[in-house]
Amino acid sequence: MSAVQPLNDLRCGVGERPIQRERGPREMFCGLTGIVWLHRKLQDAFFLVVGSRTCAHLLQSAAGVMIFGEPRFATAILQERDLAGLADCNTELDRVVAQVVARRPNLKTLFLVGSCPSEVIKLDLATAAQRLSREYAGKVRVLSYSGSGIETSFTQGEDNCLVSLVPEMPRDDAPRLLVVGTLADIVEDQFVRLFDELGIGPVSFLPSRRAGALPPVGKGTRLLLAQPFVNNTARALMARGATPLTAPMPLGVEGTLAWLGAAAAAWGVSPARVEAVAAAPARRARQALTPLREALAGKRISFLPDSQLEIPLARFLASECGMDVVEVAVPHLDRQFMAAELERLPAAVPVVEGQHVELQLERVRAARPDLTVCGLGLANPLEADGLRTKWSIELVFSPVQGFEQAADLAELFARPLLRAARLEV
Repeated sequence: MSAVQPLNDLRCGVGERPIQRERGPREMFCGLTGIVWLHRKLQDAFFLVVGSRTCAHLLQSAAGVMIFGEPRFATAILQERDLAGLADCNTELDRVVAQVVARRPNLKTLFLVGSCPSEVIKLDLATAAQRLSREYAGKVRVLSYSGSGIETSFTQGEDNCLVSLVPEMPRDDAPRLLVVGTLADIVEDQFVRLFDELGIGPVSFLPSRRAGALPPVGKGTRLLLAQPFVNNTARALMARGATPLTAPMPLGVEGTLAWLGAAAAAWGVSPARVEAVAAAPARRARQALTPLREALAGKRISFLPDSQLEIPLARFLASECGMDVVEVAVPHLDRQFMAAELERLPAAVPVVEGQHVELQLERVRAARPDLTVCGLGLANPLEADGLRTKWSIELVFSPVQGFEQAADLAELFARPLLRAARLEV
């Protein structure tokens, strides 16, 4: 058992906000979970996890039962002979990859995804991917990344996946906007229409809907993050000449307006034009938020670290829904890309980087907030203590970005509170 560590106050470089750092036992999903939304977005890609039966069960449980379509992910299960070094893992891997490629004639990109077991036995998937790419040259691109729980937290799997795509992106130094981070197709389409009305373009998205048709990147590329957990991808793109734009995440009306405004400023579009283009969807969003704000205003909420969305969500709930944020904790805090969010978060909200799960649970139980956002593994113990919870994984799986989804986002938090009110005797 780790010794109890006191919180250390740090200065984050954004104003004078202190950031508390906490280290100790952690509880969170591994990065393999990102495959659940990535395989839906990248329509010509396949994700082959090299792992154990536990890895396979995790993905099946997280993705649910696919009835009407065969999922584009699978697990190459490492057996006892593999783990003991009695079998040639690369020979077995080649055999499984050949089966996948033969069965999927439209496949353009195959990801070999590392797991805890493959990391433990030091299976070199990067070298295997290079070898297989040569073997299937002109037919299928084979890439690798780590989704291991040893190396990654819940949403970092997507970051690692996108980093593996960056070297494959063609070079083009012409001006363009690149939106980084997985968005639901309907949300992407909404943003494309707004960018078109603002005269911003060309606009590309990473990941794109086709892994075989990657967008270009170069000195003229401006990066706009749509998710807070793709910081390594952003830095890999910056190494290729791209320039990041400082903006909050596009959550809620205020976040989306500022997000669009950052892109508009880079293209020389006036704030007045942004207001005019966004007027109708922003008005609809505010109207839809009104009844939900009545349900949320004054309620107390705590965030345990899990998805990296905690700070943008806390900002949205505090500023647009009137909630009182007791504490917001994140697995990792990238001060460069969270600067715009931290500036908008109320100064009184404590921010914690890292996790000592026992201490954080003690604080939640002492504060007894109306709602706690946490991972699946902590929800049942807190519910047993009479505390209402919201699974953070649901906030990643749901389309929540943009004006049209602002009310849907607020409803995800209002629903457990309204249900609790109806069940009270």
